[in-house]
Amino acid sequence: MKMNRYYFTSESVTEGHPDKLCDTISDAILDAYLKQDKNARVAVETFASGNKITIAGQITAKGEVNIEGLVRKTIKEIGYDDEKIDMDYRTCDIEINITRQSPDIALGVDVGGAGDQGIMFGFACDETPEYMPYAISMAHKLSRRLTQVRRNKEIEYLRPDGKTQVTVEYEGDRPKRIETILVSTQHNEGISQDKIKKDVIQKVIKQVIPENMIDKDTKIYVNPTGKFVIGGPLGDTGLTGRKIIVDTYGGYARHGGGAFSGKDASKVDRSATYMLRHIAKNVVANGYAKKCEIQISYAIGMKEPLSIHVNTFGTGTLSEEKLITKIKEKFDLTPDGIIKYLNLDKPIYSLTTNYGHFGKENLPWEKIIQF
Repeated sequence: MKMNRYYFTSESVTEGHPDKLCDTISDAILDAYLKQDKNARVAVETFASGNKITIAGQITAKGEVNIEGLVRKTIKEIGYDDEKIDMDYRTCDIEINITRQSPDIALGVDVGGAGDQGIMFGFACDETPEYMPYAISMAHKLSRRLTQVRRNKEIEYLRPDGKTQVTVEYEGDRPKRIETILVSTQHNEGISQDKIKKDVIQKVIKQVIPENMIDKDTKIYVNPTGKFVIGGPLGDTGLTGRKIIVDTYGGYARHGGGAFSGKDASKVDRSATYMLRHIAKNVVANGYAKKCEIQISYAIGMKEPLSIHVNTFGTGTLSEEKLITKIKEKFDLTPDGIIKYLNLDKPIYSLTTNYGHFGKENLPWEKIIQF
């Protein structure tokens, strides 16, 4: 019998990508307030364009945060120090427009209800040790490695902005080989394309991608336009929440549409998505399915979810109806229940921002339990 063959592609970005710069700033602000007040209500958006950062949103919290100082520190840590080619943490203009959370929203949130209506998804599969789809797993590892060789000066001419993309060939619903690897990385002026490609292949791609997944037909592209000097917010505007597919499953599973960064855990589009990843991962890790996607929905101000749906794509050892019963018996899916179970009132969010919110061992929703 002939196996079904198809291709699937996912992308990742480095922490210097303009959208990720904005996500990083928003989560840094969130963590700074949570360090002072575990009940802080934070919903912060960041916009970056040229040598200017705009911070806007709602914050209701005890304590004070020097937002401008924190923003400059975050930009410096990412590595932006030249306004002629990307951004300079020392000279950039910072505009701050922060108000308090709407009292109408607070009416429902303060009694433990959801901070908004919405639908959320969680997913896991057995394609990788971290229970993530293979393409997004490899794309994140390439992006992380790209940042690592820049920071440790292994490739000393790199700048912070960059993107990766991996196309995987599947056979019989299993990853067989990698069809295409694409790396676009910002660099200093005067570096030849040949040198960049050679260094990226040797010091990034070959250090990350398993040898048995690359063959003579695998296509590798590095900076396909031939030059990438102008980058960061000077090359393209950045905005919080614009990399939600990079943040989750690389398009391999569905997404409810809500962004994560800059939002405290009362916003269920963040906290419930983390909880559903935890549940889906444990469905797979406990042998109930090889692949699992869960959907949940909430109404603003209401504690209990309106609906829950489980799909194991024909790989389940239990019926989806029985899995839903087990999930309801095991887990408190109210916003307060999720926050307490995953300890989401802690300042942990800067750990999530870059290289995916899922698949990292040090995050509470990635813990494997008996279920």
